[in-house]
Amino acid sequence: MAKLPTLSVIIISKNESANIEACLDSVAFADEVIVLDSGSSDDTVCLARAKRAKVYTMDDWPGFGLQKNRALALANCEWVLSIDADERVNQDLVKEIQKVIAEAKWDAFEVSRLTQFCGEWIHHCGWTPDHVLRLFRRGAAKFSDDLVHERVLLASGATCGRLKFPLLHFSYPAPSHYWRKLEQYSQAWAAQRVTRGQKTSMWRAGAAGIAAFLRSYFFRLGFLDGAMGFAVCTMQAQAAFGKYFALYCLNQKNDPPTF
Repeated sequence: MAKLPTLSVIIISKNESANIEACLDSVAFADEVIVLDSGSSDDTVCLARAKRAKVYTMDDWPGFGLQKNRALALANCEWVLSIDADERVNQDLVKEIQKVIAEAKWDAFEVSRLTQFCGEWIHHCGWTPDHVLRLFRRGAAKFSDDLVHERVLLASGATCGRLKFPLLHFSYPAPSHYWRKLEQYSQAWAAQRVTRGQKTSMWRAGAAGIAAFLRSYFFRLGFLDGAMGFAVCTMQAQAAFGKYFALYCLNQKNDPPTF
């Protein structure tokens, strides 16, 4: 009997005690599970070790892209699945992953994320379908060096397919989780854009917020998700405004104010 391909799962973490056990349970089918922690002050590390994950710790934070490349460098198997601590792989997706890596017709695969917001699954608003490249043959891809909103970059000549079953994303159990992520991502995005010399104005920030709401609520059918869809689209508008406002504030440290 031919030997089946092996699979490493890589996860980066910080203060994920509320998520890490369920996440690790969902990927117990993998040959190797690696958790790279960046200085958790809760019991994330202890919980991950209790689940028999290979746990590594690094106290510095270089940004999401570089940290995920660090985790990738620790992987030893033929295939790599990258997931976040607030994501889950259900049994349908487990079977599909095992099937496609056994067939090995492609070098990488995108998966669609289905996100839950305050206890409700969001099927529109631009959140679904949310195709992200997460499964790839080791050596066929790496992460971009972005501080936030990192991407998986395929090697030259690598091929990419798409999985049928979704990755479940439990990112926002309460509005407070959204606000915390909004602040973190807005500041990181703005810092990244400043280093590239980008400038903005208050008008641009306001227009970004309005456009984000119109796009997600009307053009991406957010209204079909009811009251929670309206909440998601409103928060996306605030997120769009927030990142440009953060960039505007950074610009003002060196430039005269503009509206």
